Amino acid sequence: MATYALIGLFIACLGFTVHAQTSSGSMINPDSYHGLAADRRAYQVGDTLTVLVTETARATASANTDASGGVQLGANAQYHNIGHNYALGLNGEDAGQGNTTRAGTLQAQLAVRVIGVEGDGMLRVHGDQTVEINGEKQQFALTGLVRPEDISPNNTILSNRISEADIHYTGKGDISTAQRHSILYRITRWLGLI
Repeated sequence: MATYALIGLFIACLGFTVHAQTSSGSMINPDSYHGLAADRRAYQVGDTLTVLVTETARATASANTDASGGVQLGANAQYHNIGHNYALGLNGEDAGQGNTTRAGTLQAQLAVRVIGVEGDGMLRVHGDQTVEINGEKQQFALTGLVRPEDISPNNTILSNRISEADIHYTGKGDISTAQRHSILYRITRWLGLI
């Protein structure tokens, strides 16, 4: 008889837990649930995705100037039937030509994290990375807005698909210091001497 009492108590407890689960809803939160076969693209705060940075910039400018001018002055003087003619002339020409070309390419991969979801569903992302090799420190940072539909099925996105992209790539170390101009050069350049 004690066995039947224990079985009855077990069934009552089981019924209570089943009722508690069904009355409060599903055990799975539908807002954050992703099935095993579901798409693994980033879609909420805390998710990560990989940005494939392929930025190429090229700018060319040219200018040509031609200027010329002339001034002629003349005077005629007569004194006791003796005439004198005087003339003064100034001429000047100036021609200038200049070209400038600038090109840059940046290719990298960077993992970024979703730090916010905008009202229109766009994902605000941020990521940074620091690599130090032989005392030369390279820092890479990226922020911007990503449309979820631009994220590929393998959870990557091209940098040219990021809105309001802010990409920084800087270096610190002996090589970067050697490439900077000396203070004397910068002063004489500022004064226009060179």
